Amino acid sequence: MRTHKGLLALGAAALLLAGCGSGQIGSTGGQTDPNNKDLALITGQRGEPFYVSIECAAQQEAAAQGYQLNVQAPEKFEQAEQSQILGGIVASKPGSVIIAPTDDKALAAPLQQAKGNGIQVVEVDTALEDRSIAVTSLSSDNYAGGQLAAQTLVQLLGGKSGSVLALNTKAGTSTTDERAKGFEEEIAKHPNLKLLPTQYTENEPATAAQIVSSTLAANPDLVGVFGTNLNTGEGAGTALSNAGKSGQVQLVGFDASPKQVDDLRNGRVQALIAQNPAKIGQEGIRRAIAAIKGQPVERETKTEMISITRDNLAQQAQYFYKSQC
Repeated sequence: MRTHKGLLALGAAALLLAGCGSGQIGSTGGQTDPNNKDLALITGQRGEPFYVSIECAAQQEAAAQGYQLNVQAPEKFEQAEQSQILGGIVASKPGSVIIAPTDDKALAAPLQQAKGNGIQVVEVDTALEDRSIAVTSLSSDNYAGGQLAAQTLVQLLGGKSGSVLALNTKAGTSTTDERAKGFEEEIAKHPNLKLLPTQYTENEPATAAQIVSSTLAANPDLVGVFGTNLNTGEGAGTALSNAGKSGQVQLVGFDASPKQVDDLRNGRVQALIAQNPAKIGQEGIRRAIAAIKGQPVERETKTEMISITRDNLAQQAQYFYKSQC
């Protein structure tokens, strides 16, 4: 088995990003009852391990602080259902809504309404384009995560030349757009690698698998694939396995779901870029409570990104995601 000491160094360097703030203090906005003990968390998709991990940590922190947390999520990562859920949450008038917006523009109006009703808006994972609405945003450093994915892929390839494909999810998703951008700009530094046009999967594993299959047929020199989230990585892994290309085409996935970790162990995926959703969930609750009480909060915080390979799998187990609390 090859050792990738450089990847360990990359992961360690990425840890330095933990808790890195923008240096700005968010405004707590409208009139909020400082004694309101009700919080709401709306994640991006029900049952998705990254969001489950956020939820578990948020539930634990809310209970420890003596607050009630109402958790809801759409069945799929889409704006229409999430907006409908948000409307019901706003009507219940919690002190804060902690949300992973599924669209960086379309959710602005309903969240502005929430703010106008004295509900403190806390963004986790994804964020609105309009930075005037939320009091604080917590997310992984997704651009750095994309860079780390490219650096990891380059080390896995060991100087090999060929085409590289990035799979994005849905246009307008702030997190995956940043990951794709970081990946593309880092790969561009390596003239031996040809970056193919980024493809969108609509967050469907089957679509990701179809794209990878057609890309293999059209580009026999394909040497690497980057999946910007769990579903794209799983779909890409399926396509490469079906084509007998697992390990020949290096696959770097994003997120560390139980299935992704199993795929890394058995060689269907060669590396994972993991986030720290538990830290995001815990800190999201703390920021929400501080905002309700009228205390200043950091406007934006980025958490660490971790490169996981088969060589450092055991050491990075703390970053594996949960499928249930």
